[in-house]
Amino acid sequence: MNKKLKVVMTVKLPDGVETRFRELFNTTLWLTKDPMPREKMIEAAQTAEVLVSSINDRIDADFIDACGEQLKMIANFGVGYDHIDVAKAVEKGIIVTNTPGVLTEDTAEMTMGLIIAVARRFVEGAETVQRGEFSAWSPTFMMGRRIYGKRLGIVGMGRIGQALARRARAFGMQVHYHNRKPVSQRISDELEATYWDDLDQMLSRMDVVSINAPGGPNTFHLLDAERLAKLQPHAILVNTARGQIVDEEALAHLLRGNKIAGVGLDVYERLPGINPELFGLPNAVLLPHMASSTIEARTDMGDRVILNIKTLQDGHRPPDRVIPAML
Repeated sequence: MNKKLKVVMTVKLPDGVETRFRELFNTTLWLTKDPMPREKMIEAAQTAEVLVSSINDRIDADFIDACGEQLKMIANFGVGYDHIDVAKAVEKGIIVTNTPGVLTEDTAEMTMGLIIAVARRFVEGAETVQRGEFSAWSPTFMMGRRIYGKRLGIVGMGRIGQALARRARAFGMQVHYHNRKPVSQRISDELEATYWDDLDQMLSRMDVVSINAPGGPNTFHLLDAERLAKLQPHAILVNTARGQIVDEEALAHLLRGNKIAGVGLDVYERLPGINPELFGLPNAVLLPHMASSTIEARTDMGDRVILNIKTLQDGHRPPDRVIPAML
């Protein structure tokens, strides 16, 4: 029987997932919901064989240099890995893994929900009732815009982008997308999707734009001030991918100037910090990074982390390795 790997967790996970970790590995849990302090992480990395991390952890070159020689893997609890210096880790012989494919449906659901919430002014309406300010119906009260028949431009047509497109089609929206390359003809036909190789051209024609691209240096400020200015005044922008893809300061400026109709954001450029210029705007629906916050998703993520560590423990190659060529 293989020796159990020494696993240290830097993040609090659901009880059922943690119990499974304790059964399979020599696991040290992190029992508070606050992120593990950096000095504690460095201590852990000097004794652990596997470090289970999350997006809250900054695993840069200096951190990796401080890791002990025994560290075999950084198993990230999440899909994104732009907070990890993957190239440096691989150079030191440390395997990096993530949890792809388990957040698709949940994130697509949240994205569709944000599109509808912004267009139909759900949050404004709910707050009006909660404040006791709703006294009578009138034909011009709280008017939003229908999404049926509107053009949705998806920036990034991977798993989540495609799942969003299927939902949008069910609501009668017309699907357009920008990607590094077109999706297969089969998927394009299924979604009745129009491909744009020129992002600027697509942005200027859409009623709703959804950001579903991966993070990283190649997409940093992909929607900068110049690109954001191409959006139509009635357009809605939704981002449930990575905050750094959008210039948050420029976006706040557009909103305050009524240059676009509204935004729905679940991610922010300096998470967990949020640009204060976005606060207090009736046309901004701001969520606390909760697109994947379902019981099912968190359990599936934990199972995926366990699979990667168990595969390593059994002497095989983990299935969800992140390598520099993917950056």
